[in-house]
Amino acid sequence: MAFTKLLLFRLILCSLLCLDSSQVLKVFTFSSFAFVPISAYEVAENQEREASALFEWRVSLDNQSQASLSSWTTRVSPCKSWKGIVCDNSNSVTDINVTNFGLKGTLHSLNFSSFPKLLSLDISNNSFSGTIPPQIANLSRVSQLKMDDNLFSGSIPEEIGELRNLKQLILAKNQLSGTIPPTIGMLANLVKLDLSKNSISGTIPSIRNLTNIQLLRLSNNTLSGSIPPYIGDLVTLTDFEIQNNSISGSIPSNIGNLTKLVNFYIPLNMISGSIPNTIGNLVNLYALDLSRNNLTGVIPSSLGNLTNLVFLLLFNNTLQGRLPPGLNNFTNFQSLQLSSNSFTGPLPQQICLGGSLRKFAANSNYFTGPVPKSLKNCSSLTRVNLSGNQLSGNISDDFGVYPNLTFVELSSNNFYGHISPNWAKCPNLTSLKMFNNNLSGGIPPELGHAPKLEILDLSSNHLTGKIPEELGNLTSLFDLSISDNELYGNIPTQIGALSRLQNLELAANNFGGPIPKQVGELLNLLHLNLSKNKFRGRIPSFIQLQSLEDLDLSWNLLNGEISVALASMQRLETLNLSHNNLSGAIPSSFKDMISLTNVNISNNQLEGSIPNNPAFLKAPFDALKNNKGLCGNASGLVPCPELSHSGKMKRKAIMLASFLTLGALFLLVFTTGVSLCIYYRRATKAKKEEAKEEKVEDHFAIWSYDGKILYENIIEATEGFDDKYLIGEGGSAYVYKAKLSTGQIVAVKKLHEVSDEETLNLKAFTNEVKALAEIKHRNIVKSLGYCLHPRFTFLIYEFLEGGSLDKVLNNDMHATKFDWNKRVKVVKGVANALYHMHHGCFPPIVHRDISSKNILIDLDYEARISDFGTAKILNPDSHNLTAFAGTYGYSAPELAYTMEVNEKCDVFSFGVLCLEIIMGKHPGNLISLFSSSETSSASNLLLKDVLDQRLPQPAKPDVEEVILITKITFACLSESPRFRPSMEQVHNEFVMPKSSSVDLFPMITLGQLVNN
Repeated sequence: MAFTKLLLFRLILCSLLCLDSSQVLKVFTFSSFAFVPISAYEVAENQEREASALFEWRVSLDNQSQASLSSWTTRVSPCKSWKGIVCDNSNSVTDINVTNFGLKGTLHSLNFSSFPKLLSLDISNNSFSGTIPPQIANLSRVSQLKMDDNLFSGSIPEEIGELRNLKQLILAKNQLSGTIPPTIGMLANLVKLDLSKNSISGTIPSIRNLTNIQLLRLSNNTLSGSIPPYIGDLVTLTDFEIQNNSISGSIPSNIGNLTKLVNFYIPLNMISGSIPNTIGNLVNLYALDLSRNNLTGVIPSSLGNLTNLVFLLLFNNTLQGRLPPGLNNFTNFQSLQLSSNSFTGPLPQQICLGGSLRKFAANSNYFTGPVPKSLKNCSSLTRVNLSGNQLSGNISDDFGVYPNLTFVELSSNNFYGHISPNWAKCPNLTSLKMFNNNLSGGIPPELGHAPKLEILDLSSNHLTGKIPEELGNLTSLFDLSISDNELYGNIPTQIGALSRLQNLELAANNFGGPIPKQVGELLNLLHLNLSKNKFRGRIPSFIQLQSLEDLDLSWNLLNGEISVALASMQRLETLNLSHNNLSGAIPSSFKDMISLTNVNISNNQLEGSIPNNPAFLKAPFDALKNNKGLCGNASGLVPCPELSHSGKMKRKAIMLASFLTLGALFLLVFTTGVSLCIYYRRATKAKKEEAKEEKVEDHFAIWSYDGKILYENIIEATEGFDDKYLIGEGGSAYVYKAKLSTGQIVAVKKLHEVSDEETLNLKAFTNEVKALAEIKHRNIVKSLGYCLHPRFTFLIYEFLEGGSLDKVLNNDMHATKFDWNKRVKVVKGVANALYHMHHGCFPPIVHRDISSKNILIDLDYEARISDFGTAKILNPDSHNLTAFAGTYGYSAPELAYTMEVNEKCDVFSFGVLCLEIIMGKHPGNLISLFSSSETSSASNLLLKDVLDQRLPQPAKPDVEEVILITKITFACLSESPRFRPSMEQVHNEFVMPKSSSVDLFPMITLGQLVNN
């Protein structure tokens, strides 16, 4: 505007004074005005144009983005104080850098032609969406274009090929699709090209003209075709990364021309053929990852030329033959992973002579022969994994002392000899696993002096002797597994000092004597297996083992009665007492063990009725057989007699006395009945309400309360359900917090007082009361009573301080405290509850409204399923048809077109809930993206990028659980109910041993987990 006024004023002066226009271009003074050359006015106009374009772009962004760019105001020149703007000496914008500003919007309102001198545009790490405008080609001088880590979609415009000065094109971590435009091959000055982590398909176009390219990164897309045969012509290349695509064909032999190559990553493809011998020319190679392909043949001997190699990953191929001696030349190794191939012969004897190997994973191959002696020299060794091979040798001689060693896995080989006491001299050792070998001798007492040892697994060997008392010093130990050996003697009392112990496996040995009471003091114990030994005496009470989930005391010499105290272990799921000499009756209190799912009491001397518990009632006959006289309503057992002979005599006496009395009372009853009929007909409406209040007392009696008193206590505690006690609201009810006169705090769910919904609400109320009367489980909210009253209808539950799961996830402060360990615990808790409802109740119960608002948690993050208003008890003999019920976004897709409900509806909702827990928010459209027609658009998303970003990435052992949960989640979200797992299968997945994917975690995509 200023320029326009000055120009107009100049022309007016020119016409008035009749001056030659060329003279006006020169500097002169007229009155108080100073005139400058026309080039300066052009500069001013250019500044105004740039400022206007940037300001208009800012206005098009959302409010938060505009606040982040508050310095972009027309009152000040862009070159003076605009954040993220850099200018040259002529005050033209040369750099726009708004990386990590938290901006949200599109590029469509940015006028690219307004920046003729722009050299760099960096908008990475924001939330820009939409397509990349073709007008970006107007940035003719730009050399750096960085738009990574945004939400751009659509195809890369072909016009990008017009940016002939471009040196860096970074479009990674977006949602781009389509193919790579062939015009990219015209960018001869390109040094870096990064299109990774998108959904780009098609083949790699001709890029042989990119003679200056150094970094070529196309990983994590859906590219197909082969590695370009001319790849060897790109001699400036230092980084070549195409992992996690569908690239096939072989590795071109001219790869050896890339002598500057530092990183060569091509895993997770379908590349076949052999490793070319020319790969030995890549003398500057730092990392070589050819894993998870279809490579065949042998490792070429020329690989030994790569003396700078630090990472060599060849696992999950079909390579064979012996490992080349050239591996001895690697003095800088940190990671050698050769697992899942078909290698034979011994390991090279000089591996790690330089002493820098960080990780040695040769598991799951067919290696034979001894361990290389030079492993003794690896002073920096931190992790050894040689499991699952046919390695042999004397284990006491093949390994030395490693000051930095933390993890040793030598399991499932043919090692022999004694366990060396030197392992105790590794001060940082946390895990020592040598199971399934041919080890002999005793457990060295020196192991008790390994200060950080957490896992000790020596099972399935030929160890003899006693358990050293010194193992009681391992106060960090949480897993002790020495089963299936030839150990004997008593369990030392020092075992009670292992306060962190969670898993104690002593099965299949020759241990004897009584089970020491100190075992019952291991408060964190989850799994206890003492089976197949010679333990004698009575079963300890184990009353303190409140966390115990599995107890196996089978195949021993235990006698006496089963302790009533065992019934106090409310988390116990599996109980095996078979093949002992137990006698007497099973305590009836076992009926209250709500988590118990599997029992085996066979081959004892037990008698009497089995407990009224689903675990006993549904147990197969093999789990109950060969006892003295068990009876009950279970497979293979005879029904228990209703009354004994003395009981029958007593009943006859009672019946005789009753007949003598009945005659005398008959007249009184008749008279009273007539009077009551007259009274009833004359009763007022108020009297009817009083009668209903009397009925309240009957309802409350089920929970052993005085109904009327408790009703009054609830009204008093909530001050007539005042809003200040309101803690939640649903579609049909309000939830209040009430503190009773006894000091007990309860949650009260009061139905809405809406007359036209009375029938519907009452049905939901009845459903909930009926369902909760059928279910008792530690992961299902406990019902304390209910009231059906003309004025107020409500249910009373235990109060859980943690509140509902949706409120935890929606609160950043609470969500950050809700760490991965706690989230895994909640997922397993919900899974346990649904498993019990679907498979532990007969008939099965379907919840139909599993969602984060219906999951409550306590202060220990133990989950409880609540709100059974829509629950349905299935009829196993017919189709279960019903109207739709549930919460939008959680309900199974088939409910949109069928009225039949079954357990698989809950399974789908469980999948949505799991995804919400690990993402920290409802997954929304992510679920639909994995439908059959749209899977590819989301399959390349990295798991680590989908997880709740408010938490740090999960670490061991939680990362394994998170990966497993994600696998299970996508199985549960299958569109077809028949392809979803049952909750029994889900439950079994959680209790099965997990294979570690920790090392692969940063690279795991959702597509891989869906396929699994």
